Amino acid sequence: MFKNIDKNNLHHACLIEGEREEVLPLVINFIESSGIKTTGNPDFSHIQIDTLRIEDARNIKSLSSEKSVSGGKRVFLITANNFLLEAQNSMLKIFEEPVPGTHFFLVVPDKNILLKTLASRFHVVSHNGAEKKEKDAEKFIAMPITKRIDFLKELLAEPEDEEDAMIDSARSKALKFLNDLEETLHKSLVSKSLFDTGVFEHIFKVRKYLRMPGSSAKNLMESLALTLPKF
Repeated sequence: MFKNIDKNNLHHACLIEGEREEVLPLVINFIESSGIKTTGNPDFSHIQIDTLRIEDARNIKSLSSEKSVSGGKRVFLITANNFLLEAQNSMLKIFEEPVPGTHFFLVVPDKNILLKTLASRFHVVSHNGAEKKEKDAEKFIAMPITKRIDFLKELLAEPEDEEDAMIDSARSKALKFLNDLEETLHKSLVSKSLFDTGVFEHIFKVRKYLRMPGSSAKNLMESLALTLPKF
């Protein structure tokens, strides 16, 4: 996954696109193989969050302006499912004017959650672990409505552990599945020489509202389950 990244000359900002559970061990292994300790190292910060808000962005900006304790590299590993617009704008200057010796690894499920102006500041790496997810999306498309509702109920169930629920909320799981669903639908419709723009317009609206704080992932995804035709 990191074949094109020089460990001896790290880019100041690396954007890794993929599922947190799959990608995180690979990123940590790469950082450690670059000679940077990820445990017991005051110059390494790992921030795991579901939605990165303006106050989180400000805290990260403040931390990144501090000098290295060891005199070596400072590394920030951030895993987030969503970035609010004001948080992205707040962090933009960090990547426009990078501090020498400070490096960011940002793990997100979909690089399209970032503004193009922000994403363009990163070296982008994509991790393709989509085989199972595509099968789930294919099954969902073929299901009758009642089965789709049952599927979503299980998918969007909140983790019992409070910390896991903060990192992987129902909204973040809905956004991940929506991305898989959109990609699978696109492949299916193209292969069958069909293209219903109405389907993708509805997906776009669901994604837009899912990213709004306070929205109901359950209601939004169920609206899609009810309107999505079987292919």
